[in-house]
Order: sequence, then structure tokens, then C-alpha cells
Amino acid sequence: MEIRRDIRISKEPARVIKELQAYSDVPLLPGRTLVFFDEIQESEDVFNALKYFCEDAPDYHIIAAGSLLGVAVRRKRMKVPVGKVNKIDMYPVTFREFLRMSDPSVFEYVDSIDGPECIPVVIFNRLVSEFRRYQICGGMPESASLMLDGAGMAEIDAALQDILNLDEVDFSKYAEPQGVTRIRAVWRSLPAQLSKENRKFIYRVVRTGARARDYESAIAWLADAGLVYQIFNVSKPGIPLGGYEDREAFKLYACDCGMLRRLAGVRADVIQNRNAGYTEFKGAMAENVVLQALLPQLDGEKPFYWVSEGRAEIEFLIDVDGAAVPIEVKAEGNTSGRSLSVYTEKYNPERRIRFSMNNMQENGGLYCIPNPLAGWALRLIKK
Repeated sequence: MEIRRDIRISKEPARVIKELQAYSDVPLLPGRTLVFFDEIQESEDVFNALKYFCEDAPDYHIIAAGSLLGVAVRRKRMKVPVGKVNKIDMYPVTFREFLRMSDPSVFEYVDSIDGPECIPVVIFNRLVSEFRRYQICGGMPESASLMLDGAGMAEIDAALQDILNLDEVDFSKYAEPQGVTRIRAVWRSLPAQLSKENRKFIYRVVRTGARARDYESAIAWLADAGLVYQIFNVSKPGIPLGGYEDREAFKLYACDCGMLRRLAGVRADVIQNRNAGYTEFKGAMAENVVLQALLPQLDGEKPFYWVSEGRAEIEFLIDVDGAAVPIEVKAEGNTSGRSLSVYTEKYNPERRIRFSMNNMQENGGLYCIPNPLAGWALRLIKK
């Protein structure tokens, strides 16, 4: 059932249930009824009522969803019912989920692998084909569903553009008026930032003469809204990685590879063409989709990255079983470059990961994993 947003919600669960019952043709029964509050950031009353459902009516099943809840909590200074709700971060549809629907037999084969074994060529080719389709549509439910249903690219691109347009409307709706222009400028600069060979965020790419203090709050807003992932540099791969974080050096990635593709104006056929001449941005697209696959496996932790005096860059560093695991990402099958070798010579990690579009293998602790299997990475490198 759907209820108007202008209905005022009591903090007393019994009264809330009575009021909701007026909108339902079926009884609302404890232990059997699921109450779903969508866009909960629109009502502080509803948000506060969650605490009382936990304390006074725990038999009712309650789900609350808010697309910009982090932003709303900060702006409205809403009190979070700590200890009364279980917070779950929702991510865009992953390639793993996409593959399960697009090619169930390939999914079942891949999902049964528990180590770095070479994949048969026939299966590998199908895996790559579905992965490129996913890179085009991304993980927004509407665009992913359209791709799975066989829609044309015009319809998929229109859906993605609608999402981008609505996001910009949200800038005006949920951000402070003086910050809207800066939020929009940072967001629109994302393709240009990621097109640089060194993808460290550069303020002058946003605007000539821009300074960190002018745009820090805009970046924080986009991160709170879940539209970007802010990945910080570490001075060395010590544990905990956060103890070596450099807050002045970071990279920004989009929350979704399909949205990034549309924001950058990259055509679908360019993604399909392995020889397309957009080298730097192709690498950024690969990093973005790998990051999307890694995040749901990290239990809320964010990866970091590492650079060495201009000689080498490791795209991501993650903590696995109390050890820093370096991750190198290649957009295609060319794995030349010395970055991972430089890092290995300096720190001698027990395990390393290289993502590329090559088949899977392991050699002396170097796990070569195809980009499409990034969603299975932590399982594939387990000891």
C-alpha cells in the first residue's frame, strides 16, 4: 500500500499501525506483516518512529529505505536511532547479479569455482560478452533490466540520462543553495578527472583557480549521497591501512559504470570495440567496474591506493586477513607495466591481484583474474 507523504506519523507503534490499517484491505498482524517505509528521509517523524518499533513493537517487520538518507541526516540534523536499526548499504546491481540473469549456465559454472583455475574458452568468451554488456548498461536497476530484456541502446541511454537528470534535481532539493553549483561542477568533472593518466583528483579540473577548501563540502555531499566513491592514498601499505591515509590525495569514482559511461558520453559500440582509442578513460572504466565489484565484498570498508614517486601506482589496496593485498587493473589483455613489480620488490606481499581481460591463473602468489570475476575475487584468493 502507498501512503501520502503529508500524513503525520506518531511515534507510538500501536497508533501508527492503527493509522496504516485505514489504508490496507488486509489486517496488519505482528510477526506476519512487513511494513516498508520508502524514501524515509522525507519524514523525520517516520525515521524517529523506528526506535519505538524496536522497543515497543519488535514483532512487526519493518524496512525503511532512503536514497539520500546520509545527506538528509546531515542537513536536517536528524537523530539516528543507534542500536535500534540494522543499517545495510545497497549497491547498484553487480555484474555477478547481472550474469545470474543474463546467462544462468555461465553463472553456475563461475559460481562453482573456488580457486584460480583456467576457464574453458567457450565459457570465457560468453563471460566476456556479458561483461561488456554490463559495462554499457551498468547496475542501475532500470537500465540493467532494459539490457536483460533486449531493449535498444536508445532506450537504455534514455533511462541512464533520466537518472543523471534526476540526480541533478536532487542537488537542488537536498543540498544547501550555496553549494549546488559546486556539487554539480564536481560531478560533471568526473570524466575529465578519470581521463587523466594520473587519476588523482585535481581541483583545477573542476574550475581554474579552484581550491580544496571551496570544494571539500561538495565532494563530501556526493559521497554521502552515494554518487561517488572517494578512495584515498596511503603512504605505505601498513595495517591498518587507514592509519597511513593521506587525506590530501584521493581519487573519485562514480557509483556506477553505466552512469559514468553516459556522463562521459561514451557510445556503447566503443565499449564493445577492444581497439578503441580512449586508452586512459578505458582504464578508468575498468577500475570503476572492478571497484563496484569489490565494495560489496569488503563489509563496508573502502580500499585505498598507493603511488611511488611517479614510478608506480597500485590502483587499489585492500586488507585481507590482516595483510595488504595490492590490486592492479588492466582494461584489456595487455599486462605490461612495472607498477606491480615495483610494489612487490619494495614490500614483498604474499598475495597480489592483477585484473585484466585474460583468463585466470596463479603464479607464486600473483592471482591473474579476469575483470568479470572481480565479484568473486576474495573467494578466489583465499588460502
